Amino acid sequence: MMKNLLALLFAGFFAVAASAQDAPDVLVKKITDDVLDIVRTDKDIQNGDMHKAIALVDAKVLPYFNFQHMTALAVGKDWRKASVQQQQELTAEFKTLLVRTYSNALTGYRNQKVIFKPFKMNPADTDVLVRTEVQQPGAKAVQLDYSLEKLDGAWRVYDVTVAGISLVTNYRDQFAQEIRNGGMDGLIRTVAAKNKSLEANLAKGSK
Repeated sequence: MMKNLLALLFAGFFAVAASAQDAPDVLVKKITDDVLDIVRTDKDIQNGDMHKAIALVDAKVLPYFNFQHMTALAVGKDWRKASVQQQQELTAEFKTLLVRTYSNALTGYRNQKVIFKPFKMNPADTDVLVRTEVQQPGAKAVQLDYSLEKLDGAWRVYDVTVAGISLVTNYRDQFAQEIRNGGMDGLIRTVAAKNKSLEANLAKGSK
């Protein structure tokens, strides 16, 4: 369930018309409404066209997320021990992992409805939480919350929490184990290998 719901992390940020300079709740609502309309009517995505889903994620999601902050949170205390090059390499691989892992869940969206909870912020706030609830036919509603920060005048998502589980910290134990076993370079190799495996599976599926 978490994998499918986490696809909303990307699905909510495909709309071209949205601006990262909007208020955070307006930004999330505008692009969530737009993308769910697109996914429901896009027959290629509904039929499992992973290349199209990934292309959409690559083209539209990246401007609205701070992947370096997300990676730093996932790594935890070991992030500061990594070199700049290691941080850059891991961020790139983690971004690819998130995109390729959750793009496939876009094919499962049909009649989900997103309810936005009341939102309050002070004019000086630079870190906020936009709370939503995903209602699914025949299933219990699930809380889906977006953590956003203001960078250079624009809002960026740096975490998503699904049913109380943080996307980035969900990886922390796994990443910590990889670092204990092989250091930061070992973690980078592991994530890169996972990406290559996903890419190979995608290639097989397209034949």
